[in-house]
Amino acid sequence: MPLEIIVPVLMSCAVMWWVGRGMSWTLRLTVIAITLAIVAIVLFVERGLT
Repeated sequence: MPLEIIVPVLMSCAVMWWVGRGMSWTLRLTVIAITLAIVAIVLFVERGLT
């Protein structure tokens, strides 16, 4: 995997851990699902347009 993919994923995990400390598990999973959906949409549009 290229470094340009690994670094943002690790940074996102660190930020989610830091911000999510006070969140319930349900809210945390909801935020993760929404974030992954946004990433998937961006990747789909980016690869579809090139």
